[in-house]
Amino acid sequence: MRAKYKRILLKVGGEALAEPGAFGIAPSRVKELAERIRGVRDLGVEVAVVAGAGNIWRGREGKQSGMDRATADYMGMLATVMNGMALQDALENMGVDTRLQTALEMKSVAEPYIRRRALRHLEKGRVVLLAGGTGNPYFTTDTASALRAMEIDAEVMVKATKVDGVYDKDPQQHPDAKRFTELSYLEALNMGVQVMDSTALTLCMDNQLPIIVTNLWKEGSIEGVVTGKDVGTLISS
Repeated sequence: MRAKYKRILLKVGGEALAEPGAFGIAPSRVKELAERIRGVRDLGVEVAVVAGAGNIWRGREGKQSGMDRATADYMGMLATVMNGMALQDALENMGVDTRLQTALEMKSVAEPYIRRRALRHLEKGRVVLLAGGTGNPYFTTDTASALRAMEIDAEVMVKATKVDGVYDKDPQQHPDAKRFTELSYLEALNMGVQVMDSTALTLCMDNQLPIIVTNLWKEGSIEGVVTGKDVGTLISS
């Protein structure tokens, strides 16, 4: 298979590292995710990865219980570093060279995020794991993904979720739900799609960064995206 894209940013939710419906980090799920990343890397694609923190901490739940929003968000950023470390370990055990970079500086476990250094790692074929969000509260890991994708000159942002694209209604509750193969940024914003927040979508729209939403766990789906197959939903201009 020949890759359509030379460099991608892969965004996965923190739930991808936990057993379905559970919290925490499940080594078997981390290994499965690492295998999918390795499969894309083996196609000659340069891969950067951003993982969320929903398997460990949800900032909005802290806020709802009266916690300061900034504190809750910083806790979420720290949780993404834990997920990054777990994913790095799994990839390294498979023989995949990686670098973990964080927006919040913590030199004993990861490099600080430096754009030029991240680009150099990608050029050398290393998988770059980008943790710590943007380093600022009030921004989601989706927005961090959009920002980093543009900084590293990724050709596409792949949002890997538990469904294989954007639907007109919840496909898990409605068997007749229709999957969109393509949407414009404005259509996605007006629909209020749940796969990505409006700040991230707007950032991608303003900078013409295409987004492909696909199913992380469907065999060959991410490889299908990078080889140009009709997989998932393309959100673009």
